[in-house]
Amino acid sequence: MHYTISKGILSTRNGMNLYRGCSHGCIYCDSRSKCYRMNHDFEDIEVKENAIELLESALKSKRKKCMIGMGSMTDPYIPLEMKIGHTRKALELILKYGFGVSIITKSSRVLRDIDLLKEINQSTKCVIQMTLTTFDEKLCAEIEPRVSSTRERYETLIKLRDAGIPTLVWLCPILPFINDTVENISGILDYCERAGVYGLINFGMGLTLRDGNREYFYVQLDHLFPGMKRRYIQTFGNRYAIESPNSAGLLSVFHKKCEDGGMVHDNDRLFAFLNAFEDKRQIMWEL
Repeated sequence: MHYTISKGILSTRNGMNLYRGCSHGCIYCDSRSKCYRMNHDFEDIEVKENAIELLESALKSKRKKCMIGMGSMTDPYIPLEMKIGHTRKALELILKYGFGVSIITKSSRVLRDIDLLKEINQSTKCVIQMTLTTFDEKLCAEIEPRVSSTRERYETLIKLRDAGIPTLVWLCPILPFINDTVENISGILDYCERAGVYGLINFGMGLTLRDGNREYFYVQLDHLFPGMKRRYIQTFGNRYAIESPNSAGLLSVFHKKCEDGGMVHDNDRLFAFLNAFEDKRQIMWEL
């Protein structure tokens, strides 16, 4: 861990990352890619020391309320958050200034802040997005070694549902020859239906590999699945977008189960939902 002073905190689309780098150890993580210009070891997490002050200044100066996004590059609930507390402080400001929030995470630690999440959702809007990759717990422990287990994430989704907080699931990545099976997709979708997930975001049955994350991914493949790196290179070469040979069949299962389970599975509709700010206090005043 190390500290840095930042010049700004919110992106042009009102997203933010309070940390840079991650300790989850997911073997496929795109955030390792060189294009993001991270000038430190990925596991040596950068803490933006002045992030909370920058956020308060940015929220104060905004003329129009909106959704604030958290977690696109680094999970807001990495273990270090329990010590630093940036995420909770950010949520307190979002609540104070009347904004909405959308969070992407793979951690049950999000439940630490369920009190704030409920308050935000009662006055404006709070959406929790949970990434699910594999239904198989043993495989989960191998390819996502330091995240909450799939079962723990499922149970977290249930608790969020019971608290009245809408949830979305990112179904990704799907690793060819590893978790690209009907059993895996069906198991995850069954969890989602039982947890009352609003919808699922999916960009295809595969993953992306860029300079930086490709090298790390291949080292992990050699370690975890001997011979798999060679199979990937022989099958996909140096492609950026890696698509499962089972993609068409898996997508058919995905869309049918979402339709049958009443879960939204249109990405455009889901992103529109995520970006739509709601002022429930204004609605109450009008009533």
